[in-house]
Amino acid sequence: MSYSKDETGIFKPAAPIVHRDDEYAESGFEILKRMQADHFWYIGRHRFLLRSVQQHIDRNPGLTAVDMGGGCGGWVRYLLDKDPSLFAELSLADSSLLALQAAEDVIADATDRYHIDLLNLEWNARWDTVFLLDVIEHIPDDLGALKQVAHALKPGGRLFVTVPALQAFWSFSDELSEHQRRYSKSDFSKLASATGLELVDARYFMFFLSPLYWLSRLKSAPSNLSEDEKLAIQNKMSRVPHPIVNFLLGAAFSAETPIGHKLAFPWGTSLLGVFRKAA
Repeated sequence: MSYSKDETGIFKPAAPIVHRDDEYAESGFEILKRMQADHFWYIGRHRFLLRSVQQHIDRNPGLTAVDMGGGCGGWVRYLLDKDPSLFAELSLADSSLLALQAAEDVIADATDRYHIDLLNLEWNARWDTVFLLDVIEHIPDDLGALKQVAHALKPGGRLFVTVPALQAFWSFSDELSEHQRRYSKSDFSKLASATGLELVDARYFMFFLSPLYWLSRLKSAPSNLSEDEKLAIQNKMSRVPHPIVNFLLGAAFSAETPIGHKLAFPWGTSLLGVFRKAA
């Protein structure tokens, strides 16, 4: 089985993929694109992740990478801007055709887009590097997805995963986002053992801002919300903060990159894991 390019330039599998595109308004993707470009959280996460990538990947010619569940391509765009020579092939993959279509004006023309099902990937030892950024917390069978990704990795390949961290930070926001769970370092160790991957590194981030995060989510969840009301709350939560607030929060988050890769934070609202497939 393989992927073939359609008339829109997107690679699709032979078997159709079921995705709840009806739940995603086109305006939502425009909001996501603005957030990925401007929101302090996305910028901070990308900066923290890039440091890890540059530490854990050997710069060999011909490296291939794919961002699975990459939505509108914010991380791919960031990589292309900040370290364009790192990968010879850098692709975007998602289960949503709408997201892949919305990514067309974000990513470079040379970036391939793949329509995928994370529980049924049609790759065997295809990629040197895979990114799963805030994806598996949405999947009931996260282990099944990671086993598929492990199969898609080349021997010696790296998998970078970010997730919401620690069940103590569980809030109404997780419910609105349809998260299945939050993760700890021990959860990553168990997933590594179950998939046959080696957990090379695991570190919390969003440590400095975690008290603000916790306080902002102390409010209890409203009851009996309609779907429109839930969408309205999500849109409000997804706004880029006022420029001054966004700058200040971004400065605090940015400080975590040099510090957090030298000293392991004891907790954080997010967790980064680096996994390696045996050579």
